[in-house]
Amino acid sequence: MDDARLNALTQRLIAAAPATAQTPTPDRESTALLCQRLLTLLFPGAFAPDSAGAGGRAAWTAGQVTRLEVALTSQLARLPGQNSVTARELALEVLDELPEIRGLVETDVDAAYHNDPSAPDRSTIILSFPCLEALAVQRFAHRLYRRGVPTLPRMMTEVAHAHTGIDIHPGTKIGESFFIDHGTGVVIGETSTIGNHCVLYQGVGLVAWNPLAKDDQGELRRGQSNKRHPDLEDHVTIYAGAMILGGDTVIGHHSVIGGNVWLTKSVEPHSVVTIKDPELQIRKRRI
Repeated sequence: MDDARLNALTQRLIAAAPATAQTPTPDRESTALLCQRLLTLLFPGAFAPDSAGAGGRAAWTAGQVTRLEVALTSQLARLPGQNSVTARELALEVLDELPEIRGLVETDVDAAYHNDPSAPDRSTIILSFPCLEALAVQRFAHRLYRRGVPTLPRMMTEVAHAHTGIDIHPGTKIGESFFIDHGTGVVIGETSTIGNHCVLYQGVGLVAWNPLAKDDQGELRRGQSNKRHPDLEDHVTIYAGAMILGGDTVIGHHSVIGGNVWLTKSVEPHSVVTIKDPELQIRKRRI
């Protein structure tokens, strides 16, 4: 293309740019960096080289906290109603909860170790199990979500989703000691609550039933005001491919849901829910 054609193309692209291009918003690249900063701090040496060096652990940790604060503040400042001062105050408020978040993630590591015989030690879990990244990011993003921060919490959990195949909405309330084995294809909706010591396997969905419910004005009921995802009480195990649906559905404590179950109603504590074995047909192949 010659310069005139390139200039004309530039003007056409500017004219067709979406509204988001005209106003500051968090961006995906910086959000991915924010998640990286978070994981580097929570898991020293696992998501980035541990370069504590001669300065020692205290200096390294202080530096990582500063990097995380800068990354978080810069993204918060790009949200409507925020400026550099209010964004930094909000960032510091959320960062104050990092010790609690780290403690919860450590219970997730323990849950993985006690539920998966393929894990030889806890270091292997931190270095290679996808659920740890998904849960660490979600637990942090949930703190932002609870404070009414728009957009950014979902962007963070989508970074983790892209890396791990595990899709957990930042609105989900998750107790301690949560383990997702393998994880690919797991979907957990915004209004779900998950108790302590729960285990999910790959392909499990805690999803909406009638997600398009509308209010009296005919508008979609959004967010937590539309309770559309199920809840799990403590010590629930759900095997691969099961789908649990609906905001009125509660899985009672110490229950087990078998693989490929489709469930739209609550079950009592200590229940076992399975489907009948399918009828198989086995024949010789023609060669």
